[in-house]
Amino acid sequence: MPQLIIIVVLVVGAWLLYRRFIADAKRLAERSRRAEKERQTGAIGTLVKDPVTGEYHLKKDEDE
Repeated sequence: MPQLIIIVVLVVGAWLLYRRFIADAKRLAERSRRAEKERQTGAIGTLVKDPVTGEYHLKKDEDE
C-alpha cells in the first residue's frame, strides 16, 4: 500500500511539472512571436486597451 501512495504522489507531481512546463513554453513562444512581429514592423511595443478606462498602455510581460 505505501508503494501505491508513493507512485501516485510521483505521478501527480510529474503531471503538475509537465503542465507548468507546457504553460511556460506557450508563454515564451507568444513573447517570441510578439517580439518578432515588433521587429518586423519596427514597433517599439504592443498597445493594449484598458477595458475600464478605455486608455491604451504598453503591454508588459506581467500583463499576460
